[in-house]
Amino acid sequence: MLYIFDLGNVIVDIDFKRVLGVWSRLSGIPLATLSERFRMGKPFEMHERGEISDEAFADLLCEEMEMPLSFAQFAEGWQAIFIDQRDDTLAVMQRLRQEGNQVVILSNTNALHCSYWPARFPDVGASADRIYLSQELGMRKPEVDIYLHVLRQEGAKPEDALFFDDHRDNVLSARSIGLPTVHVIDRRTVPDYFR
Repeated sequence: MLYIFDLGNVIVDIDFKRVLGVWSRLSGIPLATLSERFRMGKPFEMHERGEISDEAFADLLCEEMEMPLSFAQFAEGWQAIFIDQRDDTLAVMQRLRQEGNQVVILSNTNALHCSYWPARFPDVGASADRIYLSQELGMRKPEVDIYLHVLRQEGAKPEDALFFDDHRDNVLSARSIGLPTVHVIDRRTVPDYFR
């Protein structure tokens, strides 16, 4: 059996409000203003597909949000998204592997985040057989090609896999190709599913 786990808010807790809080402190722009300006638009998607560099993404987002930050300041806020790993979920992943299953991570992410989280959360990489990252694949969820790619690479049919993700759009797109899914709504979803 192939188990596919998203990273953010499935294995590791993340919160974009923390990013905006740091940017507010560094820029002097009120948090409410930055919250109104922040959009996960085209630059965000391009960055997650690896189509633009971290620096280009920072420039575009700072311009879009009218936020005068250096790249170092931008990066400081960008990395603040990470809170803590979900040990119960990691324990499930490790157990699944010990039982002979394939366990992989499929994440919409970017090079800047990947320069940070693997060192901060080493147990995450150690709990999976492989990690598939959007910026390396040139595609991102909810595009169905990304699920098909992972299934091909792992030699699995959709019906022989199970996908865990916290975003409804990703869950629905995976289901559209016959990939069974679990919509992760909180820290207990994964451990409770396997209890």
